[in-house]
Amino acid sequence: MILNDYLMSGNGYKVRLLLSMLGQPFEYVERDIMKGETHTPEYLEKVNPNGKIPALVLDDGRTLAESNAILIYLAEGTNFIPEDAYDRADMMSWLFFEQYDHEPNVAVLISWYAIKGLPEHADILGPMKQAGAKRALDLMEKRLSGHNWLVGDALTIADISLYAYTHRAELGKISLEPYPGIRAWLDRMTAVPGYVPITWTP
Repeated sequence: MILNDYLMSGNGYKVRLLLSMLGQPFEYVERDIMKGETHTPEYLEKVNPNGKIPALVLDDGRTLAESNAILIYLAEGTNFIPEDAYDRADMMSWLFFEQYDHEPNVAVLISWYAIKGLPEHADILGPMKQAGAKRALDLMEKRLSGHNWLVGDALTIADISLYAYTHRAELGKISLEPYPGIRAWLDRMTAVPGYVPITWTP
C-alpha cells in the first residue's frame, strides 16, 4: 500500500499510527500541501480528486481518502473495531464527533498558532474556536475520567482518531491541565505496542 501524506497532518498521523500498531508495511509518499502538491493534475486524477491527504492507494490500485474511513478499512476484522453492535456504533459516533466537533476547533487552532499563522479577524474567531475546543475536550474528559478508553473496555480506532490532534492541543494554546482523564489516556496511548510518535515539530 502507498500512503500519500503530509508529516504536519494529524489526520495523516492517525493512519500512520494505526498502520504501525497493526504491523502493516506501507510505502510513504510525502505530499507538501503548503506547496500545492495535492492539487496537481496528476494527483487529482490518479490519487484523490478532492485534492487532500491522507490518501491510501491499495494493492489493487483503488484509493481510499478521508482519514477515519481509512482507519475503518484498515481495522476491519481486528480488535480495533468492537464486535458488539452497540460498541461499534458508539465507536462511529466518536469518529463523527472527531471530524465535526473536535478537529474543526483543536486542529484549526494548532494550524493557526503552529503552522500558518493567525487569520484575519482572529480576535473574533480565536475565542470561538477556543470555546469549541473546550466543549470537545470537556466531553472527552467526561468519558475518560471514569474509563480507560473511549469505547467499551479496549482501545479502538476512536482512540487513535482522537489522539492525533488531542495530544498536540497545547500547540494551539489549548491547555490540557484541566483534563486529568485525558492526560492519563494520552499516557496509555503511548504504551500501546506499535506506538509511534508524530515526527513533526514546529
